[in-house]
Amino acid sequence: MASFEIRWKQSAGKELKKLPQSAIGKILSEVEALVNEPIPVNAVKLSGAKHTYRIRVGNYRLVYNVLNRILTIEVIRVGHRKDVYRNLP
Repeated sequence: MASFEIRWKQSAGKELKKLPQSAIGKILSEVEALVNEPIPVNAVKLSGAKHTYRIRVGNYRLVYNVLNRILTIEVIRVGHRKDVYRNLP
């Protein structure tokens, strides 16, 4: 199986920088694990979206798209569980 490339939306990078340092480390380790396994066991597909998944990291959520044709994972949102699902693209 080929490894995927990680691509961050600029807004997701800004959201990540605003989080506490303890959460940032955990989220980044989850993102790095997606390179080899883009849809891990703890990933949940978002309803109404074709290729969008989320991973729970404590009280924070990582929302991403899996683009199989170009072997890319696009991180689209990172944030607290109460805010992350608002205004998803």
